[in-house]
Amino acid sequence: MTDVIKLNAEKRNADKNPRQLRAEGLLPATVYGKGQESMSIQVRTKDFTLAYRDNAAATFELTVDNKSYKTVAQAVQKNYATNETQSVEFKLV
Repeated sequence: MTDVIKLNAEKRNADKNPRQLRAEGLLPATVYGKGQESMSIQVRTKDFTLAYRDNAAATFELTVDNKSYKTVAQAVQKNYATNETQSVEFKLV
């Protein structure tokens, strides 16, 4: 049984590029899955990084606009020079 980690997320502001989001402590992310149009979101970098470091195989329950999505972290992009997470792709389960 894998852990379920709850994260709050917001739809991504189209006015800001990913570099600006990261400077504000936010992590650009995408949610996708079968029968679901992909959705660009942002989560707090610190929240995701701590949860992912403790259990990379966990199920992430993302809450966006009062709607919950059960996901797994499918692809995590990192800057290996600084070890900072750059973006995440969440796949619906």
